[in-house]
Amino acid sequence: MYVEYLKFRVEPQLREQFVERDREIWTAALAAVPAFEHKELWLNPEDPSELVTIVYWRDRDQWKAIPQASLAATEARFQAAMGEGSYELVEAREYRLLLDGPRESEAGLGAGSDAGPEA
Repeated sequence: MYVEYLKFRVEPQLREQFVERDREIWTAALAAVPAFEHKELWLNPEDPSELVTIVYWRDRDQWKAIPQASLAATEARFQAAMGEGSYELVEAREYRLLLDGPRESEAGLGAGSDAGPEA
C-alpha cells in the first residue's frame, strides 16, 4: 500500500468549492485507475486555508503508470473549474506502508469506547 500526500493552500471562502470540484474531477479520474484504493481530504483545524489530500494506492507501478498527459488534462480541468490562482499545491510526498495494525473493530473496541476492551 502506498499513500500520496498532497498539501494545498486554499482561501477559506473557496474551500467548499475546492472540495466539490476535487470530488467531481480528481476523485472521479483517479477512481478509474485499478490501483486506486480510496481518497481522504483533511482540514487543518488550526489553519482553515490548509487542506491535505491523502490518496491510497494498492500498487505503486500502476499508480506511477498513469500517463502524464492524463494527469495534466485533469489538472487543467480542475484549474478551469476553480479559477487561476485560487489554490496552491505546497507539498507533495509519497509514503509506503510498513506496518498495518488492527482497526478499532478488529481490536475489540466499541464505537464510542475510549477505555479499550473490557477486562
